[in-house]
Amino acid sequence: MDQEPIIPSPAPADSHPPQPDERRSKRRLMFAVAGLYLASLAAACVVILRSPAQPLGVQGQSLLSLAQERDLIGWVSIHGVIYNSPGGRIWEKGSEQWVRRIKAMSEAKGVKAIILDINSPGGSVGAVQEMYSQIARIRKEKKIPFVALFGDVAASGGYYVAAACDKIVSHPGTLTGSIGVIFSVSNLEGLFGKIGYKMEAIKSGRYKDIASPARAMTADERALLQALIDDAYGQFLVAVGAGRGMAVDSVRPLADGRIYTGSQAFKAGLVDQLGDSEDAIALAAKLGGITGKPRVKRDTDKISDIFEMLDSRFHGFLSGRSPILEGLKPMDYAGLEYRWRGW
Repeated sequence: MDQEPIIPSPAPADSHPPQPDERRSKRRLMFAVAGLYLASLAAACVVILRSPAQPLGVQGQSLLSLAQERDLIGWVSIHGVIYNSPGGRIWEKGSEQWVRRIKAMSEAKGVKAIILDINSPGGSVGAVQEMYSQIARIRKEKKIPFVALFGDVAASGGYYVAAACDKIVSHPGTLTGSIGVIFSVSNLEGLFGKIGYKMEAIKSGRYKDIASPARAMTADERALLQALIDDAYGQFLVAVGAGRGMAVDSVRPLADGRIYTGSQAFKAGLVDQLGDSEDAIALAAKLGGITGKPRVKRDTDKISDIFEMLDSRFHGFLSGRSPILEGLKPMDYAGLEYRWRGW
């Protein structure tokens, strides 16, 4: 008996073979998802590998045993320019996040002293003073000693923050000092004239458009801004004098904006000791009353660490702290700064 031929069912009216553009779009989407997945795995591996690694006095120790330890030295790193973060988000670098980390470390069980690993040229006056006052408050209320350890640079506002600590340890070749205040003003009047651009201000008072880039500054305006600088400078001198146990008149000759090596700063009385991380740990242990070999609890923030790793891969563009964008900072920031501009 002959079999009837099998006739394929007609395809639904709305079905159609995928077009080349659709296939390419799907492939791109798959690659993007796979890339994000691999990036998250890499970030998780970094966090896992970094968490138990305690090269400064906690060699080969597990996280569980570290959590059970007592008489610990806290370690918080302050690296980069000190500004308030634009959005205050936990993954951004800024004075709020550093303050949060310092507070968390001071509240951690078993921490008897804290080391601030500072590698910063300073930053805005408000952000620097916020960190200074918070450190001073923790020292007073919790009786926890602080030791500042200088890295490559701890200048201007970086030094201001260190002045809140009990002791300062510096490498001999660290760049520090630059005690002073700066207010950067751009005058683009000549450029505007060449391109035919004119900016006019309708203002409520004669000083309302002070430091406008569209015109030269008047003598009265310069005197007003100089008074602001002098006042903020006086606050810097008082902070250094209080931190170093020096009279303000003794600090003033050292505070003309010049930078020092760590060795020069030690001779001038601006740092307490020349040394490295091990010396800072030993000093913190002594101040904290820790006997035996001290153990270090390093500050970790998984979200911030993951974002920082990804940000470094994109050369700082995620956080707005790329070398190019940082170079434009003086143009878009208006305010008093405790910052060394050589950074």
